Amino acid sequence: MNDRIFGNEQVISTMEAMAASGRTAHSIILYGEKGTGRRTIAGYYAQLLMCRDKRDGKPCGVCPTCRTIAERNNPDVLYPQHSGKLGGYSVETISNVARDAYVKPNNSSGAKVYIFTDCDNFDIRPQNKLLKLIEEPPDYAYFIFTARARAAFLATIISRCVCFGVSPCTESETEEALELRGTSPEDIRRAVDCFHGNIGRCLDYLSDEELRSRVDLTKSLADSIIRRDEYSLNSIIFPVSRERRDCREVLAMLDLLVRDAAVLLKSPTAPVIGCYREGAQQLARKLTARQAILIHNHIERAKRAIDSNVSMPLVLAALCADIMDT
Repeated sequence: MNDRIFGNEQVISTMEAMAASGRTAHSIILYGEKGTGRRTIAGYYAQLLMCRDKRDGKPCGVCPTCRTIAERNNPDVLYPQHSGKLGGYSVETISNVARDAYVKPNNSSGAKVYIFTDCDNFDIRPQNKLLKLIEEPPDYAYFIFTARARAAFLATIISRCVCFGVSPCTESETEEALELRGTSPEDIRRAVDCFHGNIGRCLDYLSDEELRSRVDLTKSLADSIIRRDEYSLNSIIFPVSRERRDCREVLAMLDLLVRDAAVLLKSPTAPVIGCYREGAQQLARKLTARQAILIHNHIERAKRAIDSNVSMPLVLAALCADIMDT
């Protein structure tokens, strides 16, 4: 691809070995946290399948096929549309894909690729509909799925796919990636301090004012817990009850901070994965390991309640009370 892929060398080398041996998998799952390059690697696999001018077993990156795949406008690399409130895939969409998959590609590589992104809310019915297609696909058809975890898929789907775990990079690799994009040293440090080896999230942080606001709000929540200020905790968290996506993301980031605090309790110099190392360090001085586990459990219970469409203001008010009582 035109963009260098940072990290995940084992995933890339395995894909290249599969292509070199002529044993490319017709269905693969790429799973890992958001921003770790799942879509980029999916595009790279499509290039491995379709590039006719490979160099040392790698896509050339410059031919029309490679360029159009990188730009996501190749007519034979298709991205089925999400649907519904949760952004899943409908039975109708899968039926359309199944019909289209038997229309031969119009390219010299003889391949047709379907990339299903963000399959975290992939309902059972469309997955069952998809099963027969990936069990017996046309010779030229390939299917790539991305999700945060393999658990998003039915066991019958997983058993028919090759699964690759996609991981964050090192912080130095992230810094290099951001520098290549012309990011200032100050912005690189700010982004990496929050999202470490996750290049995609670092880029989002620098370009998305709403994400920066959610990060700041998460830090303020941590400060309120450190001070044991229940009024402040309630007043800060209340605004996120207006938007389910914001609420999930803030709770997920707060949970990472609590995780970091638990780790720092045992190893004060350990690397952190949350967005606020200083806050995690202060929490580690305030909490016991048992309290950190209890707060994590409270947050997990709140996230499940939100996913079950329980009133978000009530869920967050109960969460604040639970945290303060811990």
